[in-house]
Amino acid sequence: MNALSRNPADRVVVVGAGVAGLAVALRLAPRPVTLVTASPLGSGTATGWAQGGIAATIGADDAPRLHAADTEAAGAGLTEPDVARRVAEAGPGLIDWLVEVGVPFDRREDGALALGLEAAHSRRRIVRAGGDATGRAVLDGLVRAVAVTPSVEVVTATVRDLLRDEAGAVAGVVCERDGSRFRIPARAVVLATGGVGGLYASTTNPRGAVGRGLALAARAGASLRDMEFVQFHPTAIAAGGDPMPLATEALRGEGASLIDARGDRVMAGIEGGDLAPRDVVARGIFQALARGATVYLDARGELGARMPTRFPTVAALCAAAGIDPAREPIPVRPAAHYHMGGIRVDAAGRSTVPGLYACGEVASTGLHGANRLASNSLLEALAYAGWIADGLDAGPPGPVLTARESAPPASRLAAVRRVMEHKVGVVRDAEGLTEAVARLRALAETGCEAALTGLLIADGALRRTESRGAHWRSDHPGMEPPRHSETRLADVERAFEEPRFAELLS
Repeated sequence: MNALSRNPADRVVVVGAGVAGLAVALRLAPRPVTLVTASPLGSGTATGWAQGGIAATIGADDAPRLHAADTEAAGAGLTEPDVARRVAEAGPGLIDWLVEVGVPFDRREDGALALGLEAAHSRRRIVRAGGDATGRAVLDGLVRAVAVTPSVEVVTATVRDLLRDEAGAVAGVVCERDGSRFRIPARAVVLATGGVGGLYASTTNPRGAVGRGLALAARAGASLRDMEFVQFHPTAIAAGGDPMPLATEALRGEGASLIDARGDRVMAGIEGGDLAPRDVVARGIFQALARGATVYLDARGELGARMPTRFPTVAALCAAAGIDPAREPIPVRPAAHYHMGGIRVDAAGRSTVPGLYACGEVASTGLHGANRLASNSLLEALAYAGWIADGLDAGPPGPVLTARESAPPASRLAAVRRVMEHKVGVVRDAEGLTEAVARLRALAETGCEAALTGLLIADGALRRTESRGAHWRSDHPGMEPPRHSETRLADVERAFEEPRFAELLS
């Protein structure tokens, strides 16, 4: 059956084909799903690049309450305890589901799942596949499952806007393919469009990860939450790549250390050392770089020698850069990696706009708080995929009234990336953020979606006058009482009437 011929009263449109989108489509079966992806299945998604793994409380010495406690500690006061507990409790069952799908997780000689350790986890609970190729293994397994699921139809196109009905509910999508536009009406739309790393010059994400889903939701009037919290992975390999290849955190869990050119430990004297939460390690490296140092990940010796079998992805990346990790340290620097903020959703993945759901990195569920715990991202996406499928109760859409039909603007992404990299990076201040907001607003007014998303992030960072988790203000190093930030596009637009922007916008 052609996707566009399906009854809109039955159809659910899922936008995005990473782990979140694929899992939602599978969990909704046998209900009809149209999966819209800008790239062929299995490509163009950050899932395939995920090296760490999936956190799950499988070990005999572990429990969901311990996993939830670690998640809350990393979240710097903004993780919602009920969400952390619920997701942690779902972990073992989700691993079982992936095994049924056909994901070949790493196992010990006795056949039990091999469990790894990563920063800020109090137990070995990281389930991996292919050593450091977990994302690719999970993605391939889900793609194979979708291919044999008759209720899922795949449409390769770019979503340009959301359709709205007369009551304001989301009622489908406007797509573009080969220069032509078409509509797909639906009873509900699930955004699973990934993150925002592509807004930065230094990133581990695919270049296409520019927050398109956030822009779609913002224009539809959805509430966004904690947009200022962008996680910078501490150890992107600094060898000229764009995107930058990632040296997984698991290397430090297995004994690798961060050093400078003299061999001194970069994280010496900092609580947690090399295994501190990501935001702490990223700032430690950033500060060393600001002093003129070069920072390396030192895995020389036995760990480096075992890397081709234990961490084959990193070994291949090092080889491509001419680095032998058994003999020489790996140059690293922080790079934009994950967005903790996103579309505010409830326990069933519902946004504040009827008919609109969000899953995965594009959503703000309350799990990650101000700083994501390693290997919780795939877990969160898988958990909420099931809860969205269980709770999706949108009625049939009414008559469609609104949709933007303007032509896409010329790309201004290079300018956006420069602003985000230099003004909205690891360390921020009011002067830089005010300038960023003004420049991004000007770019957004040309129709640039990437600039709109960047504007929402920069505005949130300017308004949060404290340092918390991944958001560090050099002019406000202290911490205020914990609070979530709520952002709506209309509120941001009204902010430009404030005197502080008058000179910059004149």
